Amino acid sequence: MKYLCMVFLDEKNLAALSNRELQDLNDESLNYNDTLQTSGHFVAAEALQSVQTAATLRGRGGEITVTDGPFAETNEHIGGFILIEARDLNEAIQAASKIPVLRLGAVEVRPVLEITHSNKSLA
Repeated sequence: MKYLCMVFLDEKNLAALSNRELQDLNDESLNYNDTLQTSGHFVAAEALQSVQTAATLRGRGGEITVTDGPFAETNEHIGGFILIEARDLNEAIQAASKIPVLRLGAVEVRPVLEITHSNKSLA
């Protein structure tokens, strides 16, 4: 089963790192991705740019509105994700507990809901 590990962090904590500390964290994170790959858990991972570059779309009454920034007014935002394969939630939590950036924030682990097409013809 697939699990999405959403990395939440306060960008101020990331910005407070020296260039060397940030590079060390990036290297450690990439090395952990390699570890997940070797163990057969890794599916995909990406860091996200600052929340200042985000846009939030809302659909209401047939209209789409776009606002700058993230949806939630909070200090911690999604800073990246790792998509993994695991037997169950416990194994996913064990894998997520070793994500290096966890020491700067939080990681939410959530099972992916796999949506499939019905057998109805799409014609």
